[in-house]
Amino acid sequence: MKKLVKVVAAIIENDQNEILCALRSPEMSIPNKWEFPGGKVEKNEDIFSALEREISEELECKIVTEHEVFNDNTHEYDTFTVNLISIKCKIVEGSPRANEHSKLIWLERENLESLKWAPADIPAVKQLINEK
Repeated sequence: MKKLVKVVAAIIENDQNEILCALRSPEMSIPNKWEFPGGKVEKNEDIFSALEREISEELECKIVTEHEVFNDNTHEYDTFTVNLISIKCKIVEGSPRANEHSKLIWLERENLESLKWAPADIPAVKQLINEK
């Protein structure tokens, strides 16, 4: 049986209603695909705390989360299965820096489909586009 990995992803929107998109580096699994930034939920950690910790580590900024799940999707890759929980949030301190990712960009909702997304992120992308 494939290992199930629980992952949280931040849907960060700025004041211009643009969404932060992160390009996975060539060294990461699922390389050179776009994703919403985030990471694994540690044992005994709730999803909201996990997301705040991951964004602080990955992007060097502080976020506040909406305390509800925007999208919950389980996707099976070749070697593992990911349960990706997307949560909307806002940056409250600092500005995002690409430490682990190759690139960060802000995109309007209607342009999100122009990127090549990691398969697990696609349901949240579609939900965002259809939201407005």
